Amino acid sequence: MTARVLMVQGAASSVGKSIMVAALCRILKQDGYRVAPFKSQNMALNSFVTKSGGEIGRAQAVQAGAAGIEPTVEMNPVLLKPQADSTSQVIVLGVAQSVTDAADYYKDNHKLLPIIADSLAKLKRVYDVVVIEGAGSPAEVNLMDREIANMRIAELAGSPVILVADIDRGGVFASIVGTLALLPLRQRRRVKGLVINKFRGDISLLKPGVEFLEKRCRRPVLGVVPYIRNLAIAQEDSVYLDERRSYIRQGYPDVCIIRLPHISNFDDFDPLETLCNMRYVASVEKLGDPDLIILPGTKGTISDLLFLHKTGLAAKIIEKAKAGTPVFGMCGGYQMLGWKITDPVNAESEVSEADGLGLLEMETVFGADKITSQVEGKVEAGRGLLAGMQGIDVAGYEIHMGRSRGQQSGFVFKITESVNTPSSYDEGGIDRTGMVFGSYMHGLFNNGEFTRKMVHNLCSLRDLPLPEGAALDRDKAYDELAAIFRQSLDIDGLYKIIFGGSHGRS
Repeated sequence: MTARVLMVQGAASSVGKSIMVAALCRILKQDGYRVAPFKSQNMALNSFVTKSGGEIGRAQAVQAGAAGIEPTVEMNPVLLKPQADSTSQVIVLGVAQSVTDAADYYKDNHKLLPIIADSLAKLKRVYDVVVIEGAGSPAEVNLMDREIANMRIAELAGSPVILVADIDRGGVFASIVGTLALLPLRQRRRVKGLVINKFRGDISLLKPGVEFLEKRCRRPVLGVVPYIRNLAIAQEDSVYLDERRSYIRQGYPDVCIIRLPHISNFDDFDPLETLCNMRYVASVEKLGDPDLIILPGTKGTISDLLFLHKTGLAAKIIEKAKAGTPVFGMCGGYQMLGWKITDPVNAESEVSEADGLGLLEMETVFGADKITSQVEGKVEAGRGLLAGMQGIDVAGYEIHMGRSRGQQSGFVFKITESVNTPSSYDEGGIDRTGMVFGSYMHGLFNNGEFTRKMVHNLCSLRDLPLPEGAALDRDKAYDELAAIFRQSLDIDGLYKIIFGGSHGRS
């Protein structure tokens, strides 16, 4: 069978394209197809490291998980990671190539098209179906002649397009009609169906609107997808944090995650949600008296560290830590826990030095090199929040600039297997009490035994009952997502768009 393609584009950013692609990948997998995701150019702070050590957008790793396959750099050949100084790091086929501003990038981004085309061709040779995700909106008239993420890619792939719009924000009819009206005729013809996403309420009340769209746009509305609460699938955009609601359950640990201005890989903490109450806060007033404070990863470490000092959060976190509140730092958040961060080569920002929180006996120096590696190891520390956890197996991935030195009180992990780094080394840092620790290991809380034991230790230290929740089951979450989309969409209509009238293995 010749590989088929389907592209999901959005009437705006954050309309649910990533989640829809994940759902379609799962549905196609369930129906017996070899399917892969693809996004030519992704701008995101959430990223993932492949087995080869290449860095791609986290959304494509999630979509590959839904498809039941290993993520590869071809699934996201171009990744842009915004930095604190209005520039972006440009990552091509998993490797950081340059740092540039938008104007310079758009002057030369057409040179990336052969790499994009080659990546897509490789996927098409291996899989039955490639589901392509667009970026933002295809109707950005100021970028139409320079974009390499929407209709130009649909034309390159010869792909039909499904247009998705978010009704929860309002203006869904205008956004769909307006998007189609702004597209040149040849591109408009590629749009074969419409999907309304994030609907709340009685769907029968939407019937006149659906009929209007089908008559006005002369395209079928393939479905209306409900607003999905407590979605256990990693979200790509930090807009999700604005929409996210905290659900407070009596007796569960209160985990406070500091919402840094350039927060990245916030899905690191999703597995904690089944065992803890989680809050994202950005001010001293909302910090309260949590059972655990988490400093997450960031693409602007020094900038966000200065934000902590300016807002008073740094002083409050130090105060809480000295009073016995456990504090954990992930990646950039881990670097902030030390004495100082220096960036002599301005690898991340124009600010060359900033004082850390001084909660760990270490300092971090940024260099020009970037570490990207999948890792495996065992817990080495065994006190405080990690009491009784020595020897527990862990696995994850590192993505960071900078190297931290001077953890005189001990390390958290012994890394035994890695890609692009020494095969065995000590990782992370922990203070003498065991109540402040940090690590570069993204994906840490996906290790069920580690997470359950750490939360149980937290409950014992804070005199809380042990939580009853189970560890997050990613496969179950993908199946639940697929079930919602199967119920909401005209799957036969989608298959006709993909396969040109029928589908099947014959």
